[in-house]
Amino acid sequence: MLSQVYRSGFQSFNQRLLPWVQSTAVSRSRATDRGQRSAIRHVRSWSNIPFITVPLSRTHGKSFAHRSELKHAKRIVVKLGSAVVTRGDECGLALGRLASIVEQVSVLQNQGREMMLVTSGAVAFGKQRLRHEILLSQSVRQALHSGQNQLKDMAIPVLEARACAAAGQSGLMALYEAMFTQYSICAAQILVTNLDFHDEQKRRNLNGTLHELLRMNIVPIVNTNDAVVPPAEPNSDLQGVISVKDNDSLAARLAVEMKTDLLIVLSDVEGLFDSPPGSDDAKLIDIFYPGDQQSVTFGTKSRVGMGGMEAKVKAALWALQGGTSVVIANGTHPKVSGHVITDIVEGKKVGTFFSEVKPAGPTVEQQGEMARSGGRMLATLEPEQRAEIIYHLADLLTDQQEEILLANKKDLEEAQGRLVGPLLKRLSLSTSKLNSLAIGLRQIAASSQDSVGRVLRRTRIAKNLELEQVTVPIGVLLVIFESRPDCLPQVAALAIATGNGLLLKGGKEAAHSNRILHLLTQEALSIHGVKEAVQLVNTREEVEDLCRLDKMIDLIIPRGSSQLVRDIQKAAKGIPVMGHSEGICHMYVDSEASVDKVTRLVRDSKCEYPAACNALETLLIHRNLLRTPLFDQIIDMLRVEQVKIHAGPKFASYLTFSPSEVKSLRTEYGDLELCIEVVDSVQEAIDHIHKYGSSHTDVIVTENEKTAEFFLQHVDSACVFWNTSTRFSDGYRFGLGAEVGISTSRIHARGPVGLEGLLTTKWLLRGQDHVVSDFSEHGSLKYLHENLPVPQRNTN
Repeated sequence: MLSQVYRSGFQSFNQRLLPWVQSTAVSRSRATDRGQRSAIRHVRSWSNIPFITVPLSRTHGKSFAHRSELKHAKRIVVKLGSAVVTRGDECGLALGRLASIVEQVSVLQNQGREMMLVTSGAVAFGKQRLRHEILLSQSVRQALHSGQNQLKDMAIPVLEARACAAAGQSGLMALYEAMFTQYSICAAQILVTNLDFHDEQKRRNLNGTLHELLRMNIVPIVNTNDAVVPPAEPNSDLQGVISVKDNDSLAARLAVEMKTDLLIVLSDVEGLFDSPPGSDDAKLIDIFYPGDQQSVTFGTKSRVGMGGMEAKVKAALWALQGGTSVVIANGTHPKVSGHVITDIVEGKKVGTFFSEVKPAGPTVEQQGEMARSGGRMLATLEPEQRAEIIYHLADLLTDQQEEILLANKKDLEEAQGRLVGPLLKRLSLSTSKLNSLAIGLRQIAASSQDSVGRVLRRTRIAKNLELEQVTVPIGVLLVIFESRPDCLPQVAALAIATGNGLLLKGGKEAAHSNRILHLLTQEALSIHGVKEAVQLVNTREEVEDLCRLDKMIDLIIPRGSSQLVRDIQKAAKGIPVMGHSEGICHMYVDSEASVDKVTRLVRDSKCEYPAACNALETLLIHRNLLRTPLFDQIIDMLRVEQVKIHAGPKFASYLTFSPSEVKSLRTEYGDLELCIEVVDSVQEAIDHIHKYGSSHTDVIVTENEKTAEFFLQHVDSACVFWNTSTRFSDGYRFGLGAEVGISTSRIHARGPVGLEGLLTTKWLLRGQDHVVSDFSEHGSLKYLHENLPVPQRNTN
């Protein structure tokens, strides 16, 4: 009877696990018919993974030089460390992680790649099974011996690893087969020992078997035959031919033997650190190069398994020398393990990437550190010194015009046929643009004299205890901009004036222009020894990867298309983003608008620079103006300017033959296109703007001051104007000298962001042996909280 109770409590592995595997895998992703899979392998999508649009064939020889090239990997080995496969108690498997890993491997397999697994876990799973069996056996014997049906504490003997491996290997493979079946993928088990690599005939047999399995679209699952391998030896391999005494070595040897493109080693740490991960100053190494071992201090090995990080690095370098790229990453973190493999193959900055190609310049992490230290030095300069740097940069823009325009000409020539007209116009520099830039920079220099360290508030807390709130830099800014090289000196000047470190990431279409402008910026910074405060990111860093540098960057400012802003806001990991997602600007023409003003304002707002974010996109016209001379003048002007008109629903209902009805009233055209809609009142215009606008810039044209003030007070946008062009929404035109962008958010800056928007505050408290206990109910001191006069701001 007791035996039956225990056997019902410890059911067989397949009976307990297979339904869970099936329900988990089916809920994560629906399998496709195997007969159809081969026809669509190269364009396959699974779960939320995008379709593959890159060629997967490549000649094996050299490893990939950059992460971005990993998406071209055709043949991939994924090594699952013991810490990844096993539970925290080292007895049993981490089923959720395994299900996720299998899904990711299946995604890549169904994209047309050739996937191989090197897995640990047989010992842990066997330990779990044997413990159950021993517990069952002991409990039965004890019950028979004592004649009681009551269980007592029973000691479980130490289990020998080879026996555990023998008991666990079949169950581990059954688990993988059940999981892969949910994705219509077949898996095959291969157990190896050192002899299979050292004996030439066995090595050829192994090689042939693996190639045949890959040819048949089967995922080989490889493991050392732990049931028969000898005990682990000291770390004395890597002498000519790597051993397979641990799965790191096995994975490296297998990767080189099979001429794989990529080896992914999953462990329980984020990657390789320059010192043990638990230490205070440990920093994750993004890219590791051969010869960098001296800069790394290795800690202890993993909580389970044969090898530690040092063994992984040795195996990775051996594979790299054999022509296989390697990434070591975390396969246990619940927030990333569900997509870590696919992220690596997509080229995202995950874990440590091993590369033989060392870049000539600093890494982006090093640039971030330089911007941080340079920015702090910049903030300690006198205001006159920061202004002097900006004045010098303004002079360089005019003195070096010929060299700047020559670089810009190269960019324009290379962009021909690749960029549309509005983007080409943004990319283009001219003598007048450079002169305007220089004027704006001089305005920034003049207004920067009292930006950093300005006292905003003074309070006397108590006698001889005074508090000040002063302005300070935000820290390190990351500004990402498209097409417009004139953005670089503007943003640099604002960062210099406010003492902020700066990382700049420009579009590749403006590479030549950005390079010369950055060199001139550093030349100006050099006059006071702060050259490194402004850094131009020239490495092949993806924008999404830059947005993850939350320990180096304090604020991200995107300048470009609405899609760029949305992508950055989505990608930013713990870093505030300041910007506007769209520039859907409105102009409301009231029934009391002046005939002489309307066409002039509409023309300037829409046609002067249609690609700008402050260009007019929707024209709201009061219903009483339809079929009037004023309305006809507006339409005639738009036709002369070749503006394509889209009719809003109400406007279209008034016309027999109307322009094409607008698809969406939330459209930023960025070109010579305009939506016209009809409203019945100023309140309806305000309601329309709140519903369809983007809180950027909105204008009323009217001669009625009361109506205008109602509009100005009730429209909730960053910029609200009366009888002016939308194009005035600009830092230079506001007298800010320049802007880092226009913000439609409410925290912490709004509208064109100049010097004030790049500052934050800190509190300074000066006392004389003051303690809080003196201010308690029975203390000797009382709070005064008196407001003190603030020093006058320098307005010169």
